[in-house]
Amino acid sequence: MSRRQVDKFSERRDQLAEAALQTLAELGYARTSLREIAQNSEFSHGVLHYYFSDKVDLITHCVRHYKARCVTRYDGIVATAKTPEELKTGFGTLLAETMIEEPTMHRLWYDLRAQSMFEESFRADVAAIDESLENMIWRIVSRYAELLDVEASVTSAAMYAIFDGLFQQSLLRHLSGDQTAANYLSVSVQQMLPLVVPTP
Repeated sequence: MSRRQVDKFSERRDQLAEAALQTLAELGYARTSLREIAQNSEFSHGVLHYYFSDKVDLITHCVRHYKARCVTRYDGIVATAKTPEELKTGFGTLLAETMIEEPTMHRLWYDLRAQSMFEESFRADVAAIDESLENMIWRIVSRYAELLDVEASVTSAAMYAIFDGLFQQSLLRHLSGDQTAANYLSVSVQQMLPLVVPTP
């Protein structure tokens, strides 16, 4: 295939993934098939099969496509925050907003990550997405430390585990109808940053 054909094929896969995301997010991994996705989109079952070898291929591409957008969501805050307080507040607020605005998408990610413990075919993709999310968190923490002129007291992996845990816990509360979940997440994040990056 020529470079142009490869680019068009990749672009088409992204378009199909975008169309499939809502169905996947609503039904989850176990209850979704290519046929189910086709019935809930403008694309035929045959078209999905042409661009994706199976359900695993489609789902992992969908989540990679979505998370690629997520990891750049906080770059603006990192680039524009002038004080530690501004960065801390902006990060906590935006993290809570994305949980409220796209809860089913985040639920799909946690579903896929749990499935990777059983489905070996998911593991490499899940590991790559996890790494990109860890790097995203570390950019925020590093910038916060830089604004304070100190160094973070924990590793990148530990920092990701802390914030991912807070996010997942808050997401579960939100999906269960807890109206305070978003505020809990925002406040918890803002309280956590000074603990892992102490003020000098």
